[in-house]
Amino acid sequence: MHYEVEVNGRPRQVDVTRTADGFAVVVDGRRRQVDVARIDANTLSLLIDGAAAAGGDRPGRDGRCASHEVAISRPAASGGPLTVFVGTAPVVVTLDGGRRRQAALGHRAAIGSDAALRVIAPMPGKVIRVLVAAGDAVRLRQPLVVVEAMKMENELRAGRDGHVAAIHVREGVSVDAGTLLIELK
Repeated sequence: MHYEVEVNGRPRQVDVTRTADGFAVVVDGRRRQVDVARIDANTLSLLIDGAAAAGGDRPGRDGRCASHEVAISRPAASGGPLTVFVGTAPVVVTLDGGRRRQAALGHRAAIGSDAALRVIAPMPGKVIRVLVAAGDAVRLRQPLVVVEAMKMENELRAGRDGHVAAIHVREGVSVDAGTLLIELK
């Protein structure tokens, strides 16, 4: 399958083909072998080989694979941009970006204005610490909440400057992947 994808506003050409041991994924001409396992409805575990040689099927020079947990936050509007968390890093992704460029530009403009920004749990876990209170001013990349998952503490940070509009969790509660934790304005 061929896709036009915008990743943080940058257009990418992606081809995905099922193979015997996962998927062959070609992004802008660079081929990777990807093994995918579903963790829950919104979370995937990916094993990605090293940078394969052009047209080759082998892992990178060191023979290692990269492991990534990816959580997908569904958009409010059908066909809108997705927020994909690779680990705890948010990435805005739009499928068929060329055809939806205007919608994506409108979404980025809204984020730059007073639109709410949602902080979503990237994986199932337990809220260890809430580091802000409703009404607090926050800066880009400021830690907001700490979620423990798989015996690791994940510090979730603000995606932009703003104010805390609402906190939807408290310390000690368990959350599923995709749970709304904090809203910023």
